[in-house]
Amino acid sequence: MRRMRRDDFSRRLMQESTLTPNDLILPVFVLEGENQREAVASMPGVERLSIDLLIEQAREAYALGIPALALFPVIGPEQKSELAEEAYNASGLVQRSVRALKQALPELGIITDVALDPYTSHGQDGILDEQGYVQNDRTVDTLLKQALSHAEAGADVVAPSDMMDGRIGAIRQVLEQEHLHNVRIMAYSAKYASHYYGPFRDAVGSAANLGKADKRTYQMDPANSDEALHEVAMDIAEGADMVMVKPGMPYLDMVRRVKSEFQVPTFAYQVSGEYAMHRAAFDNGWLEAEPVILESLMCFKRAGADGILTYFALEAARLLQR
Repeated sequence: MRRMRRDDFSRRLMQESTLTPNDLILPVFVLEGENQREAVASMPGVERLSIDLLIEQAREAYALGIPALALFPVIGPEQKSELAEEAYNASGLVQRSVRALKQALPELGIITDVALDPYTSHGQDGILDEQGYVQNDRTVDTLLKQALSHAEAGADVVAPSDMMDGRIGAIRQVLEQEHLHNVRIMAYSAKYASHYYGPFRDAVGSAANLGKADKRTYQMDPANSDEALHEVAMDIAEGADMVMVKPGMPYLDMVRRVKSEFQVPTFAYQVSGEYAMHRAAFDNGWLEAEPVILESLMCFKRAGADGILTYFALEAARLLQR
């Protein structure tokens, strides 16, 4: 076996997986205001940006060959409520961001997060009953309004990340009814109730609202694998164009199982906790940043991911162009 490893040319010839900027999606955080930027303390190097600065970052991503951004809003406390009405405001932060991005960069793919946790005063992804349990169908009704408002603003892809049952079929139906046939759905189909999401919740400002509560009644148990395949199968049957496994590296076995079983466009999210751990190791000199970033992303490709949401997207794209 070592004969083929002897030289660079033969290693390149037998390389089984490849990583290019085409495989990367950049998650971004948008906030209100103009010329505003805020560092995310638990994610060094990541910032919340106002729309004008977000467009500048989007131009850089597009120039580097990154196909799409995934947009996440930072909503002020005065706009949060029990019923998350701001989520489907046609003049809301996400809706205005989508319109501005599509006007500035019409060829850049814009993916929007369809979930209520940035908008709820309690930090959960849905509408609560009197006992504090997330109501499935009532939440889906609100998600429909949210997804439609994103699509009407110009989003190319809506990405339900809430893990309510039946929401993919319901969203697909309303998109068809409104003649938004080409709006794609990226379903967070296997989203686990993970502790790796902490820095993200800091970034969007939902951590304080959620407090010590958790999301185990609707997100998946990290111990389960077969269950994820049922979730993916249902979302495909309901009209998902792409499916997602989240988190990423600790769940690469699920990426492989999903890709092998269904052979559909399969994505994974290298989540905020993964980013924070890597960045801490880089900043402390424990790991070498450039090769580890590329190795970590190559692992997703080897596991079967067609694309990766990663906060390292800009850095990785620059490295890949060398």
